[in-house]
Amino acid sequence: MFFLSRAAVRLSTTASARFLSTTSANFAYASSDPLLKKNDRATTTPLTHSSVSGPTSPPLSPKTLPQYFAEDVLAPHASRPALICRKESVRGHAGPPARNFKDVPYLAWDFEEFDRHIRALARGLLSMGVNKGDRVGVIMGNNSAYAMLQWACASIGAILVTVNPAYKLHELVSTLKLVNVQHLFAVPRVRSSTYVETLSQAFPQIRSQHPGDIQIEELPELRNLIVVDNAEEEKERLGRLKIKSMVDWREILLWREDAPEERKVAELKSILKRDNVINLQFTSGTTGLPKAVSLTHDNLLNNGINIGRAMWFTEQDILCEIIFPAFKDEAQIPLDYRQRNLAAWTHGACIVYPSDIYDPPSIVDTVAEERCTALHGVPTHFLGVLAEVEKRRAAGEVVDFGKLRTGIAAGSPIPIDLMRSLREKLNLTDLTVAYGMTETSPVSFQSTPADPVIKRVETVGKVQPHVRAKVVDLNGEVVPVGTPGEIVVAGYWDDEAQTKQVMKQDEEGTLWMWTGDEGIMDEEGYLKIVGRIKDIIIRGGENLFPVQIENAMTDHPAIHEAAAVSVPDSKYGEVVGAWIVRTPGTAVTREEIRSSVARSMNPQNAPAWVWFIGEDGNPDELPKTASGKVQKHILRKWSKELAEKGVGEVVRS
Repeated sequence: MFFLSRAAVRLSTTASARFLSTTSANFAYASSDPLLKKNDRATTTPLTHSSVSGPTSPPLSPKTLPQYFAEDVLAPHASRPALICRKESVRGHAGPPARNFKDVPYLAWDFEEFDRHIRALARGLLSMGVNKGDRVGVIMGNNSAYAMLQWACASIGAILVTVNPAYKLHELVSTLKLVNVQHLFAVPRVRSSTYVETLSQAFPQIRSQHPGDIQIEELPELRNLIVVDNAEEEKERLGRLKIKSMVDWREILLWREDAPEERKVAELKSILKRDNVINLQFTSGTTGLPKAVSLTHDNLLNNGINIGRAMWFTEQDILCEIIFPAFKDEAQIPLDYRQRNLAAWTHGACIVYPSDIYDPPSIVDTVAEERCTALHGVPTHFLGVLAEVEKRRAAGEVVDFGKLRTGIAAGSPIPIDLMRSLREKLNLTDLTVAYGMTETSPVSFQSTPADPVIKRVETVGKVQPHVRAKVVDLNGEVVPVGTPGEIVVAGYWDDEAQTKQVMKQDEEGTLWMWTGDEGIMDEEGYLKIVGRIKDIIIRGGENLFPVQIENAMTDHPAIHEAAAVSVPDSKYGEVVGAWIVRTPGTAVTREEIRSSVARSMNPQNAPAWVWFIGEDGNPDELPKTASGKVQKHILRKWSKELAEKGVGEVVRS
């Protein structure tokens, strides 16, 4: 019988009076890496207990983001492809004619052209009153404006705040107020969400106020509203709103390189410190309201370098960047988006945005036509892309993914069957799996192409460089390998209560963050994620792990997606309940699902209750966060209510 234990990722972190922020000591490799394809995280001596330390060589980069960009990206790669936006026009930002290195009707910048736009924006931010330490909110999907803001804000020390476009008005207002956003950059619309119009309806006073002087009682710090509509798709609609305080994005770009603001940008770059906070990202947790996580130059740069290094990125790579998919009418959210970008750009690789929102047909077109070598996503993304590819091939279309090789599968546990399909059907032979949290910048474990295939399929790899990890029981004692445990990380902005809940300091003064994720480490140091601590199903005193049950269920060809949750039971305390999304055109019964799991696992893992999504009056989709994680707390609530009515019980022979 298993007893609940906790796995702790031991991180070298320090606290300031205002916030806790993971420091540079947590992550990364320097950019110069002669051992690019060497599996230098190999464990030479088999472990007996679950305690590991990542390598400390190569050393961390001590640079700030703008310094690294100038010296390690722009200098050696100025003429190489940097950013391609297939849905944006060549001159969407106005200003001087764009060189556009590709002979195509859409935006295609090399690093020199990218840098020219970043510097124009940095000057413009200063001109409109953005100061070092100001919070700059961003509500938009994949576009060049967001890419520019990442680097321009870092250049002047402003703090970029990535805001979830899926938020309702009250959530948006509370988020902006929580972190004191002073300057808000937003697109007019993402799918059904109309942010500018919604704000103007909720706060009609902004229609008559002047740019830079917005006065809203509920948002006391907000001063500027900048609208990014480069394609002018919403020009007529915005014109009807008559919002005087609204500024067109293109009006703030300062193209003159001899402007006084150029000297000010240089002065600010010279005083930036590697531990300055430059990004606030909101967690995409499966329960409760998201918390703002503070990240520094060190966090972002070094983790980006390390992620790309684990993928064997070089300047020859082309990353097709996916943004998170919408569920029901929700919009997209660029959580941890900055690190995924940096994984490519820190290695001189190119990024391609297929569209501003998640759209599988555009992604498939982009990978094939741009000859992309890498693809990032969570399981939901990959399922959509895989379905689109299979649909086209079934129709006789040739889909060429011959150049595709690597990427990251992360965000939530990856079903083993899906991993195999991605390797076999999308050519993702070097696909890596990453694990971490927004609070850890975010990746703390990652597999590499040098790892055995079985390890890349069944685990999240080994601990990253400059990270120490161990698995401990409830008393803080290191447990033997093979024993289940939890995983731990850092940094909530201005939220002391939340920080204290997840951060613990040991006798040596090291801060630990408890993630709530349950994992198992093997004798080689590979980590397997088996679920959330709160999601574990305790049946008759035995711990059952939802991820393992879900893998067993999705092995069945008729099951497209599956989620396992606990259901209260008078005899065992809890039993397994399963929520199933059928593969289109197939059929499977409750009894067949139970029997299938019982044949592949210990019988106690077999679901006692089964419900089908979109059938028998059940909702049409699994409840998910904007980042694609199944919200198990909602499923547990649904399961309890249905079980009390006797709906969904499996007839046992």
